[in-house]
Amino acid sequence: MPKACKYLILLSYVLMGKATLNTLHAQEVPELAIGGALRFNYNLSSWKPAQKSRGGDFGYDLFRINTKAAYKGIHLNTEYRLYSKAFGGGMLKQGWFGYKFNKTNEIQLGLTQVPFGIQQYNSNNWFFNLSYYVGLEDDHDMGIKYLHLGDKIEYQLAFFKNAEETRFGNDTEITHSRYAYDVAGRNKELNQLNGKFIYKIGSQLKHRLGASGQYGGLFNLDTKETGNHYGLAIHYELTYNDWNIKAEAMNISNNPANAPGISREEISMAAYGAAYKVAADFTIYTFTIARKVPVEWEPISALKIYNDFGYMQKKKEDFDDSIMNVTGVLITAGNIYAYIDYAAGLNHSWLGGNYIDDFSSGTPGADWEARFNVNIGYYF
Repeated sequence: MPKACKYLILLSYVLMGKATLNTLHAQEVPELAIGGALRFNYNLSSWKPAQKSRGGDFGYDLFRINTKAAYKGIHLNTEYRLYSKAFGGGMLKQGWFGYKFNKTNEIQLGLTQVPFGIQQYNSNNWFFNLSYYVGLEDDHDMGIKYLHLGDKIEYQLAFFKNAEETRFGNDTEITHSRYAYDVAGRNKELNQLNGKFIYKIGSQLKHRLGASGQYGGLFNLDTKETGNHYGLAIHYELTYNDWNIKAEAMNISNNPANAPGISREEISMAAYGAAYKVAADFTIYTFTIARKVPVEWEPISALKIYNDFGYMQKKKEDFDDSIMNVTGVLITAGNIYAYIDYAAGLNHSWLGGNYIDDFSSGTPGADWEARFNVNIGYYF
């Protein structure tokens, strides 16, 4: 194990010991809260002529269960999702144990969110932003994380042993049944270190200036050698009254130790029951803007109008870049939330074209494709 990992775990033990002596938030009565959601989805896609002729499709999206529990200062947070078999079936999105030392400091252990970039989401729409499709938005991995969430400064330090794992064979690839995209195929994420820093300015005009970094290994099941991957990101978020703006730039490099004859210019990533190729080296730029609009149209209580843009610039010259833009509105009516989105993409695996290669080599001369999507969910 790298020395930095040992130091992080040692620090966690020390802080845990201090917290135990202070006996902060050690409630005597167990607490339990259960929630969840049921969602349905309608979509009409420009690249599906038969679907267009029947006016689109409306069907099941997911059912999920969320649990939160606490006792003696130790708390639990889980979310389990059930998609259709075609989209991966059942999967644990997150699940971790935590301890709050005080109001600003906390430690989490388990399947917890990777501290990289704008969180919790670098987007406003149902599709997320382009960063999600390459494992850089709302990603969760197996490890330990320390959080400091102060009034002016926030930082997170984490060590992740690997991506979420449900197979424990000697030569076993990760399952494609997962919520967030991770490196898949003959490479596995290993011993990743993450650090994130946020500086907050202003009370009415709120600014969040941030920087993130990560470094980890890529263990190859064929060569039994370990390559590496790393990323850097700078991010900015502005909130003023009902307006919100997010901007982010991230530079990513993957260096797999593949067997001879296997390209090192791309990697395999998987989620929702299937895998595709992603360029090994790229830069992503994202920009989102949103405005909340209070209304009194019973039962509708609020609208959020937004536009989310993402651009993926691939380092290999003969790879075609990928672009994504989503314009939409979120409608709130009691416990029902409905996303109405128009998502357009160029060389985007989930928006027409070639699913396997769009985020790697792409398709020269590809056309823009679009999907009109309505996602309706009841959250309890």
